[in-house]
Amino acid sequence: MTLIETAIGHARTVVTALVLILLAGTIAFLDIPKEAKPDINIPLLYVSLIHAGISPLDAERLLIRPMETELRSVEGVKEIRATAFEGGANVLLEFDAGFDADRAITDVREKVDRAKLDLPDDTEEPSVHEVNFSLFPIVTVSLSGGVPERTLLQLAHDLERAIERLPSVLSVTTGGDRDQQVEVIIEPSLVESYGLPVQGIGQFLARNNRLVAAGVLNAGRGRFAVKVPGLLESITDVMTLPLRVAGDAVVRVKDVASVRKTFKDPETLVRINGKPAVTLEVSKRIGENIINTIAAVRAVVEAAQKQKEWPAAVQVDIFHDQSVHIREMLYDLQNSIITAVVLVMVVVVGTLGLRSGLIVGVAIPGSFLLAILFIALIGSTINVVVLFGLILAVGMLVDGAVIVTEYADRKMAEGLPRHTAYALSARRMVRPVLFSTATTVAAFLPLLFWTGVVGEFMKYLPITLTATLMASLLMALVFVPTIGALVGTASTTDPEALRAIVASEHGEVRALTGFTGWYARILDHAPHRPVLVICVALTLLVGVQGAYWTFGRGLQFFPDIEPDSAIIYVHARGNLAMVEKDQLVREVEGRILAMDQREFRVVYALSGKEPGFVDVAEDMIGRVTVEFADWQQRRQVDVILDEVRHRVADLSGIGIDIRKNKEGPPVGKPIQVQLSARNPDLLPAAVEIVRHGMVALGGFVDIEDTRPVPGIEWQLTVDRAQAAKYGVDVTAVGDMVNMVTRGLKFTDYRPEDSDKAVDIATRFSETYRTLSQLDRLRVNTATGAMPLSSFVERRAEPKTGTLRRVDGQRTLTVLTDVPPGVLVDDKVQILQAWLATAHLDPGVTVRFKGENEEQSKSRNFLLKAFGTALFLIAIILLAEFNSFYSVLLTLSAVIFSTIGVMLGLLMFDQPFGVIMGGIGVIALAGVIVNNNIVLLDTYDRLRHEFPDPHEAALRTGVQRLRPVLLTAFTAVLGLLPMAFGINVDFVNRVVTIGAPSMQWWNQLSVAMVFGLSFATILTLIVTPSALMLKVRAGRLWSRLKSCRNG
Repeated sequence: MTLIETAIGHARTVVTALVLILLAGTIAFLDIPKEAKPDINIPLLYVSLIHAGISPLDAERLLIRPMETELRSVEGVKEIRATAFEGGANVLLEFDAGFDADRAITDVREKVDRAKLDLPDDTEEPSVHEVNFSLFPIVTVSLSGGVPERTLLQLAHDLERAIERLPSVLSVTTGGDRDQQVEVIIEPSLVESYGLPVQGIGQFLARNNRLVAAGVLNAGRGRFAVKVPGLLESITDVMTLPLRVAGDAVVRVKDVASVRKTFKDPETLVRINGKPAVTLEVSKRIGENIINTIAAVRAVVEAAQKQKEWPAAVQVDIFHDQSVHIREMLYDLQNSIITAVVLVMVVVVGTLGLRSGLIVGVAIPGSFLLAILFIALIGSTINVVVLFGLILAVGMLVDGAVIVTEYADRKMAEGLPRHTAYALSARRMVRPVLFSTATTVAAFLPLLFWTGVVGEFMKYLPITLTATLMASLLMALVFVPTIGALVGTASTTDPEALRAIVASEHGEVRALTGFTGWYARILDHAPHRPVLVICVALTLLVGVQGAYWTFGRGLQFFPDIEPDSAIIYVHARGNLAMVEKDQLVREVEGRILAMDQREFRVVYALSGKEPGFVDVAEDMIGRVTVEFADWQQRRQVDVILDEVRHRVADLSGIGIDIRKNKEGPPVGKPIQVQLSARNPDLLPAAVEIVRHGMVALGGFVDIEDTRPVPGIEWQLTVDRAQAAKYGVDVTAVGDMVNMVTRGLKFTDYRPEDSDKAVDIATRFSETYRTLSQLDRLRVNTATGAMPLSSFVERRAEPKTGTLRRVDGQRTLTVLTDVPPGVLVDDKVQILQAWLATAHLDPGVTVRFKGENEEQSKSRNFLLKAFGTALFLIAIILLAEFNSFYSVLLTLSAVIFSTIGVMLGLLMFDQPFGVIMGGIGVIALAGVIVNNNIVLLDTYDRLRHEFPDPHEAALRTGVQRLRPVLLTAFTAVLGLLPMAFGINVDFVNRVVTIGAPSMQWWNQLSVAMVFGLSFATILTLIVTPSALMLKVRAGRLWSRLKSCRNG
């Protein structure tokens, strides 16, 4: 007894198992984490090195080089990029995608620990960070209002601690935060009048802020701990410390200095919709449900606002809420799935009848929920790629069920009972269904080995499709026959339809009426001219391919998707103070706020240095992030951003760089020309040539480069020999200079109202914080206070800006974008052709990075994947038919399907997407061969019944016309709404066209719809003709052999 007969014989068990699968899958779908983008590890780690006040040249020499020496030996490192800037450095390591992140972090930390021994003593502890989509902020909470800054920051810190207590929250980053600091503001004239050393005050504070554990005293009758309390606990303790005592006269800190509790000088200033604010950027833990996490964050914020201590004047705004975007995307894609299912069911029910159609329909929820259960078990999430995999599978997963049900329906129409008909159908169709599913899976299988960030991003598509198709195989061969044996019935009792069925088996098919008869008459003539039919198909193939690459839109890396936000980076050059940077950013922000605010959800401005590791130009002084309103309630983003460019065009001394939030794999700016040389002096001239070339060629926007920003810095050169005469060293000089600049930290204390230690720093009053004061500084020596100018020379020197290195070589990069509607690949080809004649110095190496690099990698991989898929399919077909001709015939349908792909792209005026179009062609390879398998399997069977090969080919086409068209139409209808960008909201009864979630998969859907449609038409004509060509070639070969032997 076979498995199928066993299943039909134990129908109650099978139905119960199906109900269990449906329940378990439903629970898994409700509980599984949901995200917008796949949770992937971006193959980047970076080491952050902070050394206050260090110059970029010194950072390169003292921080980067020792670190690079150790990190080169980390296993799996593909490229090391380093950046040296004022105050520190970053070293970024790029690995191959799919790397073991935990092991890599461990290895990097070990190497960093070794390199620490070679770093300067004043360098802070190096920190190692990983980059992951899940570590990016998922929501931002802002606090603003007419309250003191200290109150606002205290509320933000309290809210930060409350949010971080949530189990699903990884971290909260505060924007606009400033660390507290106690400043001892010294008046130099007062200090000198008392004969006190200026730098000695800070040292005195440090010595008097210690907890001295004096040990344990054994007194014979007990054992007692002894300590000398000496920690500072308040500002009063600092102010009352005695500095000098003469008899009853005491000089205290408050006599020569003022002490105040303040904040460190700001590095960033934040505003929300033009109002000063503090922001909390929340990141979730890996694998947590983003929707539930943000809901929990909102609940914490609402609870905090209801507390009595919360000031009424403080306004709370929540923006950059990814759960809103995810809900919209999931909702749109779920509607697409429902639409696809409805369309498929309409066709199936209309063709096979209501009861048979419903039996086929069981395969859809059963396959979906079983696949989701598998996805949940392997620890994955529901994201946009998984959802599209389910949509793509809608039309394919019913193929097996349609083939089994259609054959059973045919047998029941001939008079067989349903139990016998479904058992016979399952046994008869097990091989074609099994092999057709195997070929489809084989087409997607190579995509699992896609390398790089793009591969990590897209690998969830083959995983989802493989799980769904394997589930559909189980449905088609076990559950559908079992249910059909219980409730199945013939779809029609119409005498005309029954005559057509009988005629296709043993009657005169040429006399049939309707569409089937029309097809039979065409097929009766086409195989008589097989060479002509195949030549016409080849001509179409060459002609359409040539037409597309001549008149089409060319290549595109990833579809352009309407973004929900954009960042306007503000650039300005010069030695700008923080206040000056803020004024310039405010000007750009003001122009944006003057626009129609109904098109924005929020305008988030940040003045100063971008927090964290962000690869932006050195002259970036701030940014304005705009979050757009719903796409149906505003103009297109490109139009809005063009208005932004127009409004700020007249701002002199200010440049802007607009970056839309692009979906898909992260690649940075589309065009990045990296220039490297052993001699760094060659690079600035090369950058200038490339920039001029881009301007001359035209079609490039937002051009920027990574050349250091010109400026000046003041160098104080110490004459060590002269200074030694007075017992002064470089450290003493540096301490005095710090009193004029950022203050000199000597110690810290931990007050009751702070979780962190608060620095205590001494600095001069604002009157003395001037450039000229550097010449008047005096340092105490054994012979009295001496001016620094006695042994220090101050002079202006060109400022060394940010320095960048790649694999130990200095590099500069020119980055640019292209206008809307212009393809990156076209501009890259033009730029590459121009660079070949640009006469750059031979010592300069040019390399294209960014989107072009990822596009080349993806294109090469997809070509290999396509070849591998065809090879795997060929092996499966060879095992099925044991004929190289049958294999070649089946695979030729895949090549011919590209006629439809290119025609569809020409009709929709779309470029061929390297990723989406490439995946579409590979998907076609798996789907199209299924129809040929069914035709060839039937032809091989009918050849035993009909000696005339032409008659066998004719009846093959007629008998398999309905299942071939049905399987093709179900696959096409499943994707048709997405090809036209149509989204049907069944709940709210709204139809939308062109939603951003539809733009993700438009190229792939167009490729599949038109490719499969055209390939199906060709298959029904070309395959029977090719079979007859084989027969004629065999007869010709036999006659030639006979003539040779005779």
